[in-house]
Amino acid sequence: MTQPTTEAERIRSYLVAQAAKLSLPELVEKVRRDCQPLAAAAALVPPHRFRQAPAPGQWSAADVWAHIIEMNEVGAAAIEAILQGHQPPVRVVDDSIRQAARALPGGPECHARYHARREQLLARVAAARGDEHLHTTIRHPMFGDLNWREWLLFMRVHDLDHLRQLQAIAAALGEGAGQGVEA
Repeated sequence: MTQPTTEAERIRSYLVAQAAKLSLPELVEKVRRDCQPLAAAAALVPPHRFRQAPAPGQWSAADVWAHIIEMNEVGAAAIEAILQGHQPPVRVVDDSIRQAARALPGGPECHARYHARREQLLARVAAARGDEHLHTTIRHPMFGDLNWREWLLFMRVHDLDHLRQLQAIAAALGEGAGQGVEA
């Protein structure tokens, strides 16, 4: 077996291997548990600095949360469509979701919206058999075609990456470094 040579190949290899190895209850629990630190990260940047970027050209906490919420919704819709036996929606970006998320007043409200939708998705996934429609894939620009189980794990990796970004924004704004998280 050859070793992945790029970071993208390494991550893809992880997603494929873990999605195949974990039982459906383990997969759901891993995603749920590992994304819990987002709740604490939601409070790292106070509302009066929520839309402030730490430097020109960088994202604010509001921008990061809008992206997290948007990708959570897009991923959930794709997985739910596949579990219903349909093709996932082709659209990868939804500006209406992002704009609605940007209108939220702060991190706690963003996390509440994210969490409610994530739990809805996890409940649907938990009700699945786990082996249905694995031939139907969602295309990721960096990791290629992923089945719904792999995409669910990708959502975890995505969220943890942006968790670190929220922590870095808080630190740059002088609001504290937040909590560490393992990938």
